[in-house]
Amino acid sequence: MIMTAMTNSPRFDTKIAVVLREDLATWQRLNVTAFLASGIAADAQLLGAPYADADGTLYQPMFRQPVLVFEAERELIMKAHAKAVERGFRLAVFTEELFTTGHDEANRAAVAAVPRDKLALVGFAVHGPKNPVDKLLKGARMHP
Repeated sequence: MIMTAMTNSPRFDTKIAVVLREDLATWQRLNVTAFLASGIAADAQLLGAPYADADGTLYQPMFRQPVLVFEAERELIMKAHAKAVERGFRLAVFTEELFTTGHDEANRAAVAAVPRDKLALVGFAVHGPKNPVDKLLKGARMHP
């Protein structure tokens, strides 16, 4: 993390990104983003300290840096996913089948039943060095 002189705010040398298929309904976008972010949060090193309000009520820690949400067409998501796997990025994935499952075990079984290049991806999340993640997501648009 680098502090910028102009704004006195940090500039991060890594990026957390979620990319969603552009044709998802609003409720799907929100649901998929939440699930994918939880996959990235599994790396406890990315979390800050717990929060507390002025009354001393404690709250869960959150990411130390922003999570950027993008949208793209299916082909770009599939291409970026393949490149990310090839380049060794750790990913969280969400497939169409997960909209019909009701719990973690069923989610994992649904993903395990499909070869990687046949996954019906609706989105994935990635954390990594900023420039390689930017290249990976080239062509994706910031979510409106």
